[in-house]
Amino acid sequence: MARQPDDKAAAKFSSEDSALVRELALLLDETSLTEIEIERAGLRLRVARNISVAATMPMPIAAAPAGLPVAAAAPAAAAADLSKHPGAVTSPMVGTAYWAPEPGAKPFIEVGTKVSVGQTLLIIEAMKTMNQIPSSRAGTVTQILVEDGQPVEFGEPLVIIE
Repeated sequence: MARQPDDKAAAKFSSEDSALVRELALLLDETSLTEIEIERAGLRLRVARNISVAATMPMPIAAAPAGLPVAAAAPAAAAADLSKHPGAVTSPMVGTAYWAPEPGAKPFIEVGTKVSVGQTLLIIEAMKTMNQIPSSRAGTVTQILVEDGQPVEFGEPLVIIE
């Protein structure tokens, strides 16, 4: 999308401008950026692409078969509300969770890792900023509740430390 200058004579796009738009669009694809804005000779040009995020719906928890005791259904209900677990580390923001500092690198933690207070557990990318999520307590990681690259919501449980 381009904002044209007020001067009607300068408002006409040349084939050079069209080539610039195409070049910037290719640059968006190559760099995984969502938007580029430049200003040249009084002409401001912004190229952006829409990104749609597909949300997955959680699978409904099936009721326990009639032949099983009620206690068998209790662990499924307890797993559904891990945010109230005393060792839960919850997301302080909306973003994308990553297990490692960069693709292909060793994860910060794994199940069974002993962590100390302040140790980085994972990273949440929000608005192109990588935010380290520190451990609020010392202990052993018993569960990692998010996948690498998974979108997370504010308050969503990420890790259980006991």
